[in-house]
Amino acid sequence: MARHLILNAGQLLTMAGPDAARRGREMASVGLVRDGAALVEDGIILAAGLRDIVLRHDKAASAKIVDAGGRVVLPGFVDSHAHPIFASPRLSDFEARLKGATYAEIAQSGGGILSTVNGVRGARQEQLAAGLARWAQRFLECGTTTLEAKSGYGLDLETEIKMLRSVAGAGGQTPLQLVPTLLGAHALPPELKDRREDYVKQVCEEMIPAAAREKLARFVDVFCEQGFFTLEEAARIREAAARAGLGFKIHAEQLSRSGSVGMAVKGLAVSADHLDCADASDIKNLAEGQTVSCLVPGSNYFLGKPYPPARRLIDGGAAVALATDFNPGTCPCWDMRMILSIACTQMKMTPAEALTAATVNGAWALGLGKSHGSLEPGKAGDLICYDAEDYREIPYYFGSTGVVWTMKRGAVVHSTEAPRL
Repeated sequence: MARHLILNAGQLLTMAGPDAARRGREMASVGLVRDGAALVEDGIILAAGLRDIVLRHDKAASAKIVDAGGRVVLPGFVDSHAHPIFASPRLSDFEARLKGATYAEIAQSGGGILSTVNGVRGARQEQLAAGLARWAQRFLECGTTTLEAKSGYGLDLETEIKMLRSVAGAGGQTPLQLVPTLLGAHALPPELKDRREDYVKQVCEEMIPAAAREKLARFVDVFCEQGFFTLEEAARIREAAARAGLGFKIHAEQLSRSGSVGMAVKGLAVSADHLDCADASDIKNLAEGQTVSCLVPGSNYFLGKPYPPARRLIDGGAAVALATDFNPGTCPCWDMRMILSIACTQMKMTPAEALTAATVNGAWALGLGKSHGSLEPGKAGDLICYDAEDYREIPYYFGSTGVVWTMKRGAVVHSTEAPRL
């Protein structure tokens, strides 16, 4: 039986609060406890809060002590939007974009999503799993303890299923918790570019049932955008996901406004992601519904695009999450600290709001809010210790991870120093 007592947390951010995604002013509360402590047994939190209270727990005396050294301790980051399964980076696209090439020009020259598709189709499942496991270690080093892993670079039944199987394979090689999402509707495959109806049917009638049958995916996602998938097609894919017993997520209002937010909220999508072009009616829908607004400003930074309306979403009462959108084409960033910095400096989120968005709201954006994202009894023992005396230092400084140690399910899985026992 593994039992750990984390002591001497100069600031412990419990994120304790309502049993729901945090909205509006709720996002400003991080459950700050000075001289805090947490008790974890067999991967589950038994107690967290004031040191004196935690020490009174009847199992505290027999626990192995982990000394936080007066630093900041908080829940592990829950990264609710990522595309971490690919064969190689798109360096040629990066250079071409810097020289002024447009997305269409890059795609016409053989780059873009389809270049990654070609690489993934040619890779063995074992290669993809090993690559994902290597990336997983970098996420752990940056304090992420739960990560969504989307498919979407296969665009045919065989390769999409291969990608999802690689997530399962990587899960046995890393302590990082991976949440698989089927994104077969990411783009039209080149062989069916003039037969979109055939491909939508393949997604609905073959991919989704296959992923559900093998229990390879928890969610289905779709890129609802001009030139990709229409609102009507996205609705059909959502309905197919529901029939298969899978949750639904959507790339919404990213490059243009499609009206997909209304459909997502009405259809109980767990999250609507990107939202760069969301308008006042979308914000109202998100504030009144249960769908989490998942913002991925790292891609806007990398592409030099305007940022999503985080301030208006929060002030309007929506529940906002932050994620990396890690992928080989538009956001090669796995460090949540950089995302937090961008959120604060470019989208005017406060440090408290940003940290709430990357922990408890990230958990709700993956359907894990009742078990992850905050330090409360009964929840997962996922904690990180930052080399900081004040939690506001986390988004204030950038350029290095700042994570001293990462604990997943009560076990230290990354540390930059010998544990202080």
